[in-house]
Amino acid sequence: MSDEPTDDAPAGDEPTDDAPAVDEPTDERETTDEGEPDDASKEDDATQSNVGDRFDRLPETAANREVEGRATREEVLEWWDERFGIEPATFAEHTFWEKGAGKVWIFRGDLPDHTERVEAIGMTFLRTRQEHWKPTTDAAQRFGRLATRNTIALDDAEARAFVDGEDQDLDWDGDWGYVIPVHDVAGREEPLGVGLYVYDELKSMVPKGRQRDV
Repeated sequence: MSDEPTDDAPAGDEPTDDAPAVDEPTDERETTDEGEPDDASKEDDATQSNVGDRFDRLPETAANREVEGRATREEVLEWWDERFGIEPATFAEHTFWEKGAGKVWIFRGDLPDHTERVEAIGMTFLRTRQEHWKPTTDAAQRFGRLATRNTIALDDAEARAFVDGEDQDLDWDGDWGYVIPVHDVAGREEPLGVGLYVYDELKSMVPKGRQRDV
C-alpha cells in the first residue's frame, strides 16, 4: 500500500443545472389494486439495498452479491489472510454483517439474514466501502494475537505513546498501511490496537475515548 488511507469514501459528482433534461423513469414494478408496490416487490427492494438501521448478512461471494458495493465473506477472509496472515479457518464459526455503509460486524453464531431494530450484533470488525479497508480496534485486540505479518513490536515507551494516541517516527521494513502494534506482556505479545504506518511514521488509530496515559 503506497498511499495513506482515509476513512471517508470519495463523494460522488454533484449534478449541475446545465444537465440536459431527460424523461423521468417510470416504476414498472407489479402493483396492487391501490397502485402501491405489492409486498413481494417491497421485500425484494429491501434485500437489494443498503439500509442504515438494519444488519444484513454479507454474501458468500461476488456471485451472490445483491447490494452494490457490499463486501463479501470471501473478500473479508482473504483480506485478513493477506494483510495479517490470519487464516480463514479462524472465522469458521463466525458470521459477518453490514450495518450502514461499509461498517462490518462479526458475530460468533448465526441469525436471520436481515435483522432490524437491533443496535449491535457481536462487535465491529472492519470498515469497507473505502479505498483501503480498515480493521477496528476491537478486531485487532481480539484477533491480533493470531497475526503473522504486518505487526510492529513496540518497547515500553513506544507502547505507552501509542495507547496515548501519539504518532511516532519508527524504523520498520514492513508494508505501509494498517498494522497491528504489539507489546510484550509477561512474555506474550499482546495487540494494542490499529496503527497506520506511512513515511517512516506510526500513526496511532486508537479512538480518543480509549486512549490512556500510562
